[in-house]
Formats: sequence, structure tokens, C-alpha cells
Amino acid sequence: MLLAIDVGNTNLVFALFDGDELRARWRISTDGRRTGDEYAVWLFQLLGIEGVAREEITHIIFGSVVPRADHNLTVLCEKYFGITPIIAGQGEAAWNFEIDVDLPSSLGADRALNCIAAHSLVGGDLIVVDFGTATKFEAVDFNGAYKGGIIAPGINLSLDALVGKTAKLPRIAIHAPDTDSVIGRNTEDQMLIGVFWGYVAMMEGLIARMKKEIGRPSKVVATGGLSVLFDDHTDIFDVVDTDLTLRGLHLLARRTVDKG
Repeated sequence: MLLAIDVGNTNLVFALFDGDELRARWRISTDGRRTGDEYAVWLFQLLGIEGVAREEITHIIFGSVVPRADHNLTVLCEKYFGITPIIAGQGEAAWNFEIDVDLPSSLGADRALNCIAAHSLVGGDLIVVDFGTATKFEAVDFNGAYKGGIIAPGINLSLDALVGKTAKLPRIAIHAPDTDSVIGRNTEDQMLIGVFWGYVAMMEGLIARMKKEIGRPSKVVATGGLSVLFDDHTDIFDVVDTDLTLRGLHLLARRTVDKG
């Protein structure tokens, strides 16, 4: 079994792969101070609920955009599983595709893993959209090369800025407005319309511009929790897979193990 760990700015997602099957996934808030011992106490309880013994896990891989968390995750792997983890983008697990940008080393692990998974699962020219703390748009050509992208504030960051910088606007939850009208009748509806439909318009506009610049038919692959919500209110996505980053970790681990 493979334990894959996606280390994001907001959450860490632990996923258990039994062969090619994604058997379970668990989420915990990101805290660079959390120790390997704390991870172990939390994780072993969840493995027990799933009926999996720690000895059944044969490989561990993690991809991280939070360097402060890497050491403690390595301690978790080595101390409690007796496994040296595969670190996405390093050593034998180095990215095996062209990164055609000015500073290739600046490409985050999550973005690289999404490119790997999308190219493997869909193929052709691609635009990959990941809804996380930031919303990332990636251009991937038919050879799997990364050609660049866009980073925009995530919708929750936008909402936090709106509420945090105003004295009277209330905190609201992100969901689709109840009607298609874009003229709100009260403050909460006006905020929701601005944030939700404004975000849809931003996505549609940026993707249209990317497709025009690419100049070839391109499929759009979306991931991240909010991808399902937005998919119900726009037709710009060809494929939605909320586990895309985890699938990228699985593919990279399999290639690395086979290589070894």
C-alpha cells in the first residue's frame, strides 16, 4: 500500500492507495509546528478505523508547498513506519517533464503533480485549474510540458480581504446564489453575487484568453473542493477530478519505485 501526502498551505491530505485504488483520504489543517509524534497519534487512529495496520504500508510519498512541515513528516515516516519517504520533485522522484518557464525551480509541487496527473489521464493540450488557497491555472502542451500559468487569489482569500478590510460587511458562506439575478436586494446577496459570479467571470475570461494564446484545441481539467460547485454553474470544464493532486502523487510514486 502507498500512503500519499499532499501538503498544502491550508490543509494536508493523507491518502491511502491499495494498488491503483484510492481507498481512503483524511484531511488535517496545515501547521508547520505539528510534530511527527502528533501526526502519528492522529493517523494511526484513522488507519485503525479503516482496518489497516501500519505494517501494510510499503511506500510513502509526499508533495509539499510548506517547507516547514517537511522535516516532521519525514520523522513520521522514518520513526513510525520505518520508511524513507519519496519526496515529490527530489532525487529519483524529480519531475520527468519539461518545465518551460523562466525559473523552473519555482514550480510548486502541487502544480507539477496536477500536470502529471492531467497529462496521464486526459492527454492533449490542457489547461489545469486548481482551486486551493490560491487558484492556479496551468498550461500543459500535448507532450506534457509545462508552459506557464496564472496564480489568482482563491475565492476564500478574496472574501477574507473583503470582510477584513470593511467595518460593516458580514461574514458569508460561499455557495451558489439562489437565483440567476446579478442584482442583489440585500447586503449578503450582493456580496455573494460579487464573489461567486465575479469569480466565475474571472475564470471564464482567463481560460478564454489562455485558449486563444495556446492556439490549439485545449481541454480544461479542474480540481480542488470548489471545482464541483463551480462545475454546476459554468460549462468551461471538460473534466473535474477533486483527487487530481493525489493521483499525481500515486503516478510519481509508481514511476519512482519502478525506476528503483
